[in-house]
Amino acid sequence: MLKYAIIFALISLVAGALGFTGVAAGTAGIAKILFGLFLVLAIIFVILAALGVGAARKVIK
Repeated sequence: MLKYAIIFALISLVAGALGFTGVAAGTAGIAKILFGLFLVLAIIFVILAALGVGAARKVIK
């Protein structure tokens, strides 16, 4: 997911440099959403790993 956020951010930068402001704004919005979703999921997985839920619990035992 982070990979797609970076790709959309790069597309936004290139489109903005070439003057396609509508495309740049759209892809920047998508990149923000994907990066936010990545952060939320990363935090959830870190908390679950700290609590020992799922595969981490099997490794600890």
